Amino acid sequence: MISINLSGASLSDENLTDYIYEIFKETIIPSENICFEITETAAISNMEAAINFMNKMRSLGCKFSIDDFGSGVSSFGYLKALPVDYVKIDGSFVRDMTSDPVNRSMVESIHNIVKIYGKETIAEYVESDEISEMLHVIGVDYLQGYAIAKPESLLNQSRC
Repeated sequence: MISINLSGASLSDENLTDYIYEIFKETIIPSENICFEITETAAISNMEAAINFMNKMRSLGCKFSIDDFGSGVSSFGYLKALPVDYVKIDGSFVRDMTSDPVNRSMVESIHNIVKIYGKETIAEYVESDEISEMLHVIGVDYLQGYAIAKPESLLNQSRC
């Protein structure tokens, strides 16, 4: 799967959907392998545009992730309305969860509520084996961070 971060400005661009349709026509990467990441703030700042874009791209098989989830005031209410597949738990909770019981509880709470909605969780900023193990015990579905792998450029991949 390839994750693509979208800014709030990109999400509001009326030409974005047409542009992405054209890209899918020209590329060998199947749309089912694309996961668009939208920050919680960008999604809620223009909820109607976000939902419309998500529904159009989901009809092509794309997936969606809310990035930085938990940093907004009404996150759980928005989770109910947005048609996403994954929720990325904000790294500010994950990075200190081994030393801060409140952050660990936040990660657990977010994960548990996301599961009730039938979605999967991704933890950001997994920087140690200890954090990785705690997340495994909690049941988080996917981990992202230097303890897992360092980011790499797609430009170095021969299949792109």
